[in-house]
Amino acid sequence: MIGFIGLGIMGSRMAENLIDSGYELIVHNRSKEKAARLLQKGAKWADSPKEVAKQSDVILTMLATPRAVEAVALGEHGFLPHFPKGSIWVDCSTVDPAFTRKMAEESAKRGIRFLDAPVAGSKIPAEKGELVFFVGGRKEDLEEILPLLNAMGKAIHHQGENGKGTSMKLVVNLMLAESMAAFAEAVTLGEALGLDKETVVNTLLNGPTTAPFLNGKKEHILRNYFATEFPLEHMQKDLQLMAQSAYENNVSLPLANAAKELYGLAKQYGWGQQDFSAIYGLLSTKK
Repeated sequence: MIGFIGLGIMGSRMAENLIDSGYELIVHNRSKEKAARLLQKGAKWADSPKEVAKQSDVILTMLATPRAVEAVALGEHGFLPHFPKGSIWVDCSTVDPAFTRKMAEESAKRGIRFLDAPVAGSKIPAEKGELVFFVGGRKEDLEEILPLLNAMGKAIHHQGENGKGTSMKLVVNLMLAESMAAFAEAVTLGEALGLDKETVVNTLLNGPTTAPFLNGKKEHILRNYFATEFPLEHMQKDLQLMAQSAYENNVSLPLANAAKELYGLAKQYGWGQQDFSAIYGLLSTKK
């Protein structure tokens, strides 16, 4: 039995792909209504993470913050103390490397094998099973759960020991956050200079300076409609984790810190639960 904890935008779609691939799932989420579709497709419900652990050989977690991960693993009804020795915990959450190493140590104390396996991709890739996994941990453990990851993703990259998967995810999200903010600034400047917005967007997207993922944000910008694929508030959280990790490793990230405050301001002004492309909504004069 496969356990899955965390059924938000990403987790619910990842879990559904596992069911569609023939796996038996037992699921838990803070709010049960988010599990309704999975339950209709045959998943079992657990009232607590502890109950998931009692019936699973592998548990996948997909949660928003380190605090949330720690709560479901080691909280009052956490799964880790009740997980059979030799089982595997795969954390797909975007957290920081220091926290990942801490969870790996807590797992090892209990004889649990741990993999950090955060993903690149948002809502649509999650639906299509086209996520990219960055994995940290023992290669032998990864090979054992590889069919599960293949059911949810199109590529799996082993980065090394625990914490390296999380590290790569932060590196990737750093580029996403800064690229999105730069694109939004460029479009905003073009409009302020009297250029047609669609012309500016198309010129940038068809030129050599724009990241490929921004093509998927074109309609968001043109329509000022930021349907959530990856929440802006989650990107702000990730930027905070980057800043924390940079401080711990004695490196400076001036652009990332500027972006962190920009996304924080957007969240403050009510854009937090919309897609992170809504950073344009903050910068644009046409909100």
